[in-house]
Amino acid sequence: MISAVLAKLFGTNNSRQLKRLQPIVDKINSLEARIQILSDEQLAFKTNEFKEQIERGRTLNDILPEAF
Repeated sequence: MISAVLAKLFGTNNSRQLKRLQPIVDKINSLEARIQILSDEQLAFKTNEFKEQIERGRTLNDILPEAF
C-alpha cells in the first residue's frame, strides 16, 4: 500500500528512467533523416570520426545520439 502511494508521488523506477532517457531518444530520432541518406562509405567515415572524438576526450555519452 505504501509503495503504491510512493509510486504515485514519485513515479516508478521505470518511469523515472524513461523520463531521464527521453531527451536522448528525442535527439536520436531528430538525427534519423540525416543519417539515413548517408552512403556506406560515409557511414564508415562517421565511425572514424567517432573514434577521433573519443581520442580527443569526448565520452561515449557525448556522442551517443549521433553514434546510435
